[in-house]
Amino acid sequence: MEDVPQPEPGPGQVLLRVHACGVCRTDLHIVDGDLTKPKLPLIPGHQIVATVQALGEGAERFEVGQRVGVPWLGWVDGTCRYCRTDRENLCINARFTGYDIDGGYAEATIADERFCFPIPEGYPDLQAAPLLCAGLIGYRSLRLCGEHAERVGFYGFGSSAHIICQVAAHQGREVYALTRPGDAAGQRFALDVGATWAGDTEGGSEVCEPGEGGPPEPLDAAIIFAPVGGLVPPALRAVAPGGAVVSAGIHMSDIPSFPYEILWGERIVRSVANLTRRDGEEFMSIAPQVPVRSQVNEYPLERANEALDDLRAGRFRGAAVLTIRQ
Repeated sequence: MEDVPQPEPGPGQVLLRVHACGVCRTDLHIVDGDLTKPKLPLIPGHQIVATVQALGEGAERFEVGQRVGVPWLGWVDGTCRYCRTDRENLCINARFTGYDIDGGYAEATIADERFCFPIPEGYPDLQAAPLLCAGLIGYRSLRLCGEHAERVGFYGFGSSAHIICQVAAHQGREVYALTRPGDAAGQRFALDVGATWAGDTEGGSEVCEPGEGGPPEPLDAAIIFAPVGGLVPPALRAVAPGGAVVSAGIHMSDIPSFPYEILWGERIVRSVANLTRRDGEEFMSIAPQVPVRSQVNEYPLERANEALDDLRAGRFRGAAVLTIRQ
């Protein structure tokens, strides 16, 4: 913990009084050095729920006192070929909250007003924070599975998966949740939030009829939430021809080699990179309709390192959120 000067909002920026900030696995990858080019020194955190305290020159999108959320994508140039073709998530000069820009593990922060979202009414700060990355990235991952993917496998069942499982069930999809072997509590948690079946990545299940090396039904798509490259081959084997395996993480361990036959049949392996403002607007309108409810483990700001350690060790279900006393 350090005392640092309060930031001043520049043109188009807002000064935010932070109430809560979600703890994301990407924060862990930054702190652990897996993502190697953060600005230093750095204040992490990119699932920020805050109220607008002051407006920079020209900022007019929000009013002082309005509650907003700040996600991972914090700035784009608006001129590169990706931005010009509605793919701002791939902007070559993008800046990211809690990586290139100081984030929300703090009492105050600043943000570009264009990359803030109004928080839907009815969501307390703690419930809203995980929506801003776990929810948004999960939503983009689900969308990249394809609208015709009726049976979707979730490999890893943490913060993002438990939110998007609710969305998928609301859309009429069947979710097949795969946890670490022996994680009966995680499997029951998946069933509680809408999964059709829950087992482990080796095909066993302590709460459902086990599959034979994987889910009991062929999948139309799979999302890999765990940062484990070794899950890609079994996910490919579980996916039917024409299906997609979507990696939802910004970092993953190396993918082992696999035979071409499990890719053949027009199967797809793809990653998800960041998010767009359109993703945020769509998800924030869908979440209250479901309604999405996030299971939250609360930590005060001064216990941020403990929250990261608990995330690393898998000591909680759902999401971790830091609360900031003012």
